[in-house]
Amino acid sequence: MESLVINEVKGSPYYPSVHFNAETGVCEMRGESYMEETYKFYEPLIAWINEYIKLNKPLEINFKLTYFNTNSSRLILDILDLVKKYENAGGTVTVNWYYDKKDPDMVEEVEDFTLESGMKINLISH
Repeated sequence: MESLVINEVKGSPYYPSVHFNAETGVCEMRGESYMEETYKFYEPLIAWINEYIKLNKPLEINFKLTYFNTNSSRLILDILDLVKKYENAGGTVTVNWYYDKKDPDMVEEVEDFTLESGMKINLISH
């Protein structure tokens, strides 16, 4: 299995950088997510996670998103639902959400994700 890397595009703040490490199981999304055709961007990420969890190895997802639109939030929830199913089946999953302590709205968004998915999300301020 290969790692998945999508580098930040300079001058295009709409796409987050993605680093999903196949060796360690550490997956990171960083930046802003508000592109058009959101599903096309997230589909490979969801497919990668689906493949990775077949290995039955620990998975850690680190969200370092400073902004995301409604379409992105739906697909983030799809990721959380997927890893929650993996956890329920006995997989080891850690989800961390890094946020700016000056952004209380992000905390509310993450709390909503927790309620909707049932996935424990560790809030880490910086």
